[in-house]
Amino acid sequence: MLNRALSLIFLVSLLGSCAPLRSGERSRSNAFTAYFGGEQNDGTLRVAVKDLIDMKGMVTSAGSEYLSKNRPPAKRDADCLAITRARKDVQIVGKANLTEFAITVSGRNGYFGTPVNRLDGKHKFIPGGSSSGSAVAVSTGQADVAFGTDTGGSVRVPAACCGIYGLKTTFGLVSTKGVFPVSPKYLDTVGPMAADLPHLVEGMGLLQQGFKGRYSSAVSANPSARQIRIGRLYIAGTDPAIDKAIDDRLAAKGFKIVKLDADFAKKWAQAEADGETIATSDAWKNDSKYTDSFEIDSNTRAVLAKGAVDRVTGFDAAVKRRAAWKKALARVFQKVDFIATPTLKILPPRLPFWRSTSIFELIILNAQNTIGINLSGNPGLAMPIEMPESNVPTSLQLIGPPLSEAELLNACRLLQIKP
Repeated sequence: MLNRALSLIFLVSLLGSCAPLRSGERSRSNAFTAYFGGEQNDGTLRVAVKDLIDMKGMVTSAGSEYLSKNRPPAKRDADCLAITRARKDVQIVGKANLTEFAITVSGRNGYFGTPVNRLDGKHKFIPGGSSSGSAVAVSTGQADVAFGTDTGGSVRVPAACCGIYGLKTTFGLVSTKGVFPVSPKYLDTVGPMAADLPHLVEGMGLLQQGFKGRYSSAVSANPSARQIRIGRLYIAGTDPAIDKAIDDRLAAKGFKIVKLDADFAKKWAQAEADGETIATSDAWKNDSKYTDSFEIDSNTRAVLAKGAVDRVTGFDAAVKRRAAWKKALARVFQKVDFIATPTLKILPPRLPFWRSTSIFELIILNAQNTIGINLSGNPGLAMPIEMPESNVPTSLQLIGPPLSEAELLNACRLLQIKP
């Protein structure tokens, strides 16, 4: 908590005023930096690819005005596109928008335009970052599947904000070669996003050969929830109505619930802080070379400036604590099959009428419960859960042991109102 309080002081001191929005290339709902088109129901699976992932012959913008104008086109595809390219029934419909360098959390992009998320069908809500365009592309039906990247929640947070499904894969399972780096040594992953579970399974099948068979085996092994143990972690600061919605769903589906203790909750909080320190430090290491350009967004600059401080004051200690955190999680998974938390402590907020400020970005950062799982490398799934007294859903995060993606998606199947 101290680390995040210092973050607030630091960012506010950096951003005393709001810079004007910049204009740039627009696409439908601002979901894409480049849109190629694709017809629904024509027999092909339409895929949006986050513009952090190299596509041969195209500039990887990383959501940045500067890179979109100055970076050469990619010479080859990122490794994670190999299965997609080989499938004749799959069409890439565009490069999905994102926050600049994938390092801010509201989903705002001042150059390409902020992806439009109408979660309740009416008002504009934040799309969540950094895979904001990927989430909006599938939530608006412009793609069946989207590939996002997740360094600290960048698949799960947009999924939560847009009312869709998002899977953060086990660290190292999907190659990140050809993906613009944030923290490739410790945190970066690639994962699928979709508006429904069947398409999420399809998306994972495009990232891991043979996944559909693994998923079918997981469904056969656990056709009901009765034998699945869920470790329920309660996190301070969560809206009580969100906790109740999650508890009600878990109970209604018949899972065996095991309440996790306060000692584990403290370790979780430390892992969240350590993951944030590593993410900002590595972002500074990889991206500070671009900050001489005036085309870099002021919010991006603030995060990178904080990363420079974190690199000196906290990075080494955070990395050293990583092994102990992985062991603590492994001990929990000897007692339970999965861990359940809210993806966000709050419901997705509406997009500010004014430009997103550092204070607003920090509010969203403090609301997410995602980066500790990046620190451990475990897979995590975000799925929408209805809120009885709200017209917008909340999001349940389900965390599994390493390489348990198929089992996670089966648990998600069992958690749905209509499996």
